[in-house]
Amino acid sequence: MNTNSSPRKIALLSAGLTSIVPAILTGILSFVWWHIAIVISLTFLFSFLITLYLLERFIYRKIKIIYKSIHTSKTEKLQDTLEFDPISQVSDQVSAWAKERKDEINLLKEQEAFRREFVGNVSHELKTPIFQMQGYIDTLIEGALSDPKVNYTFLNKASNSVDRLIELVEDLTDLNKIESGDLKMEKSVFDLRTLVEEVFDDVEFLAKEHNARFGFKQSADVDFKVNADRKRIKQVLTNLIVNALKYGENGGKVLCGFYDMDKNVLIEISDKGEGIPKHALPRLFERFYRVEQSRNRIEGGSGLGLSIAKHIVEAHGQSINVRSELGKGSTFGFTLQKAI
Repeated sequence: MNTNSSPRKIALLSAGLTSIVPAILTGILSFVWWHIAIVISLTFLFSFLITLYLLERFIYRKIKIIYKSIHTSKTEKLQDTLEFDPISQVSDQVSAWAKERKDEINLLKEQEAFRREFVGNVSHELKTPIFQMQGYIDTLIEGALSDPKVNYTFLNKASNSVDRLIELVEDLTDLNKIESGDLKMEKSVFDLRTLVEEVFDDVEFLAKEHNARFGFKQSADVDFKVNADRKRIKQVLTNLIVNALKYGENGGKVLCGFYDMDKNVLIEISDKGEGIPKHALPRLFERFYRVEQSRNRIEGGSGLGLSIAKHIVEAHGQSINVRSELGKGSTFGFTLQKAI
């Protein structure tokens, strides 16, 4: 059947085919041509009218309604007079509409799974410091407060749990602002090496805890000035350097390197730690993703640092990446625009 068939064409074709059989039978029985002509005419007319009526009444109108509904949902507007033929186009349109609905359903399922995972992660991260605080405070109330051997120890531990809780809430707030676009980058021109040295000084206490040292690669001898949000880039550098200290080699060295990339500068933070498994690299910048759950719990942190760093860098129109090999350490790198 022609792909552009209309109900009238279908009815004509059906009537023609239907009138052939009676005409042949009449011809065989009577051999009178005017009998044949009358039978053909009557059969053709009757078949045409019945077929057209059935198509218009029970098939064509219903398909047209379905087609209009799909067309309306896709374009949100519909002309009173449709210039297309539903019978010839409805199959493709229904298939396309069904695919769109399937894609929407799959997306909703993914978002629902992501929401459940996110809520579960947030709940877990919040419960840990809250339960710790509750335990220390209950112990103090039950009598340990008067014991000079443990009272300040428990108070300090409760204070650390409060700090971790505050850090988590602040990170969630920052992440929400960045993702929603409410946090605007306030760009200025500043020297990269000076900012890195400032971060080294800020986390010196943590380096002593891990017997680690800081240093610059030979590529960082050149001074680079960049155009970026200094406060937010400091947040990115702090996160990467702290991670390098926590998960790097104990007694090792954290190195920073700068590389000229024409209009951009590549900043790299490297350590000689255990490295990251290959399967974990694609998910490393996801919220709350942890390579080793038990080890990360000991080291602390909100689990949002790398995700925030990624969003900050991308808000500058730049990219961040990681390369790592088990037993050889990890290198995190991100780019920034050079100041003109």
